[in-house]
Amino acid sequence: MSRAYTHAIGFDDAPFARSHRGDVLVVGALHAGTRLDGVLSTRVRRDGINATRRLIEAIVSSRFRPQLQLVWLQGIALAGFNVVDIHRLHAVSGLPVLVAARRRPNLEAIRRALLERVPGGTRKWGLIEAAGPMEAVAGIWVQRAGLTAAEAAAAVACWQLNGKLPEPLRTAHLIAGGVTGSGSRQRA
Repeated sequence: MSRAYTHAIGFDDAPFARSHRGDVLVVGALHAGTRLDGVLSTRVRRDGINATRRLIEAIVSSRFRPQLQLVWLQGIALAGFNVVDIHRLHAVSGLPVLVAARRRPNLEAIRRALLERVPGGTRKWGLIEAAGPMEAVAGIWVQRAGLTAAEAAAAVACWQLNGKLPEPLRTAHLIAGGVTGSGSRQRA
């Protein structure tokens, strides 16, 4: 039997210039049902290795942590290729993690880019492989840690309120684009 995930946080990174090096803003939108209940932020290094640690810190130190039931990520990498270890994020936070993508990623292109152009690319590619295959669910693609396929499908259905993108991710995307002054990068 699937459980209800009524309290969730979605994380998305803010837009940044292609030439940008350094830290990138990441916004977390906390939802209690349909209500936006809070906003968290952190920074992760462009193409770095600190995304998992920074997300864990933001979640476990949040006053909302006791109510949270689910973590959403807008893609498995933030700030370029700062790849999140979703299994570690799940284990340390104690929360199931769902990675969502509008389209099925071209994994071969990602693998090539990581292995040929990104420092630490072999380790980062290993994290992507360890996350498991992308699964089609209700018009989006997901990867999961800490929940079954049926629970993932129930969570997607619960959170698709204003389109295909789950509401905590849609909200995080809009906030991240708005606070940087550049607006959202695409339809939220």
